[in-house]
Amino acid sequence: MQRPDVLVLGAGGTIGGAWLGGVLAGIAEHSGIDFAVCEHIVGTSAGSMVAADLLAGVEPRQPASSDPDARNGPIPLPAEDEAVRGRAGRFGGRLATAAGTSVAPLALALGRTPGALVRAAALARVDGARRSLDDLGARIARHNLSWDGRLRIACVDRKRGRRVVFGSPGAPTATVAEAVQASCSIPGFYRPVRIGESEYVDGAVWSPTNMDAAPAGRETHVLCLAPMGGPLGTRGPRGAAVRAATLAALRLETLALQRRGAYVTVVVPEPADPAEHARAVGFRQGVALAREG
Repeated sequence: MQRPDVLVLGAGGTIGGAWLGGVLAGIAEHSGIDFAVCEHIVGTSAGSMVAADLLAGVEPRQPASSDPDARNGPIPLPAEDEAVRGRAGRFGGRLATAAGTSVAPLALALGRTPGALVRAAALARVDGARRSLDDLGARIARHNLSWDGRLRIACVDRKRGRRVVFGSPGAPTATVAEAVQASCSIPGFYRPVRIGESEYVDGAVWSPTNMDAAPAGRETHVLCLAPMGGPLGTRGPRGAAVRAATLAALRLETLALQRRGAYVTVVVPEPADPAEHARAVGFRQGVALAREG
């Protein structure tokens, strides 16, 4: 398998982060690829944490039956209980229904202004949250990362409903830790993160992967890992709605990059036994990808 020029790591909560770590570990184990040397890494929500860990030199590790944290990513992610997943699922389902499959084509064509309006209206109706991700911010801060042009972290300006990609040219000033913390702040459960004069929330409010924000041009190889595009985490009708919206967004964003001349590979979680660790599922897929490539 060829090392991608651009690695895109999507949203998916603790379970999605575990799957991301498993896929990366599986590929690395059987191909020797060092993802930390990719030209660019785009991270959203859980993907932003995994991206920061990679650039800090934390290698993804394969699952082990004796590992008590086998459901986690490269390093343990913030704990999520049923209330977090329930609220995130409800908000994601409503947003997916309102702004995903119906608005996305028009939004993509018109610079996503309609999408921003829909998101701003939805975020304005979300109740205030008490929990913070300060511990996550402190953990990422210990990496001592700086913006060197490789990392892109997707967030959403809560008031305007627009996407902001920290680390990209012209983006507002922020630390990597602030950007990761903001990208993981699920609306209605975690407090928005204030950076400068604005408040920012989870980048998945805009897109499950924000793949179209990748700095990709002609003959650029893009590998996108999209946890929300498969049967991980939220199940039932709500989970189906989120997956459908995710796959619709992936099709549009893949097309956008292909129009720039990029080669795009998208990977979503495969169906698996619910009792199987998410990282183990991802590792198995990563090994298969490495062998196929």
